[in-house]
Amino acid sequence: MSKTHSAAAFQDGSRRAALVRSLIIASEPETLIHPSQAVEEIRLVLGEDAVSVDKYDVEEHSSSDWSTSNTNVRPVAVVRPQSTEDVSAIARICTRRRVPMIPYGAGSSLEGNFSSPFSGICIDLSGMDKIIALHREDLDVVVQPGINWMTLNDDIKDSGLFLPPDPSPTALVGGMISTNCSGTNATRYGTMRDYVVNLTVVLADGSVIKTRRRPRKTSAGYNLNGLFAGAEGTLGIITEVTLKLAILPRTQSVATVTFENLKQAASAACVMVRSGVPLGAVELMDEVQMQIINKNGGAGGRLWKELPTLFIKFAGTEATVKDNIKSVREMAKSFDCDSFEFATGPKQMDALWSARKQVLWASLAVKPEGTRVWSTDVAVPLSRLADLIEICRDRASKLGLFTSILGHVGDGNFHQMFMYNPDIPEQANAVEDCVNLMVDDALAMDGTVTMMNRDVTIPGQHFLAKELDGPTLGVMKALKDSLDPQ
Repeated sequence: MSKTHSAAAFQDGSRRAALVRSLIIASEPETLIHPSQAVEEIRLVLGEDAVSVDKYDVEEHSSSDWSTSNTNVRPVAVVRPQSTEDVSAIARICTRRRVPMIPYGAGSSLEGNFSSPFSGICIDLSGMDKIIALHREDLDVVVQPGINWMTLNDDIKDSGLFLPPDPSPTALVGGMISTNCSGTNATRYGTMRDYVVNLTVVLADGSVIKTRRRPRKTSAGYNLNGLFAGAEGTLGIITEVTLKLAILPRTQSVATVTFENLKQAASAACVMVRSGVPLGAVELMDEVQMQIINKNGGAGGRLWKELPTLFIKFAGTEATVKDNIKSVREMAKSFDCDSFEFATGPKQMDALWSARKQVLWASLAVKPEGTRVWSTDVAVPLSRLADLIEICRDRASKLGLFTSILGHVGDGNFHQMFMYNPDIPEQANAVEDCVNLMVDDALAMDGTVTMMNRDVTIPGQHFLAKELDGPTLGVMKALKDSLDPQ
């Protein structure tokens, strides 16, 4: 490439990076009136108990041990609204005082979604956790954003309905929408945005909008749900949502399948998904993850084979589930699986699935003091998944560090986890290089990168500038400028 072309490419990349940076805030505050004045105003409106400046509370709301994208910036206060009106009042005060706002849910994000490059007010929405109305006949429910998805499903189970997306057990509905989470059930049920009927959103200036009415079908105006779902709180703060619900399956079961190597497991998973058998979930854990589960005493009251393992969910009528298990067993055998085990009852089903749900906490439990976890997140078309997993696994094996792979392979998505000492430059640089190459490989396969935030000061943000072109980022910037001009 000529110097002229190199310079042009660099300038184009720089422009795209600048556009990405502008997505979180249209312009850096020129002269902030002291945020403490905003804090005092919020105290007067919401009451003393709604505002905290406790240093431990502030710290807890700005970083986590499981996030790769922590910053050194801390909010000046944490405020806890109870209603849309409270959030609107907070937004009006913060906008008038030019104080940044950072929405916060459960803090379970691996991607630093609640970390901010600017100090300001952290708005903790976990207290807004009510079920406002369940419309059983309409298969929907109206809730506040702070309700936990597992609590919601437990509260409405007698209706025979449930909310399918199942991310971290601690996740709250508002954060699930803001990140467009998926979880293990995405193979069959889709992602969180598929369950949003309408949203009540507080904009930066404190104005309140409702995106649409409650019928499933509407062509009235733009699809504003799609604007806020996945925006990570950068365009507005969700304060109420109507969620579409699904009907609980009559019969469910879980199977675990072990393989001698990771490529076999990933290839088998792709064939199972393409077979047409209606699988509820297809999850992959490599042998390192299974070793970690055993080091922590096992899961579901047992120890596990330390081999690459597929965790598969089935749902439907009893006869359908039996037929589907039989079909999947035959496919697994064609890939020379080491073992195939399926649940014969609810207790065994919970026991078999428990290893998958405990994987993050089990990994953190073996993290040596002083090390950091970098959890990656990419997705590719299903036909390229096994190839990318093999490439990333082989590359990481040369680092001499702890690495493992976990995947929602049913929709082409997987995570690779690295543990390294950030104070040892050789380790930090090697992991960063490995992650950058993973991203390049995924994008070359027409894939996507999920490990990003909305500002380039946070690790991983520059991946967005790699994935999307300048005009696309320009549209995003125009939306941000329109809804949050400060």
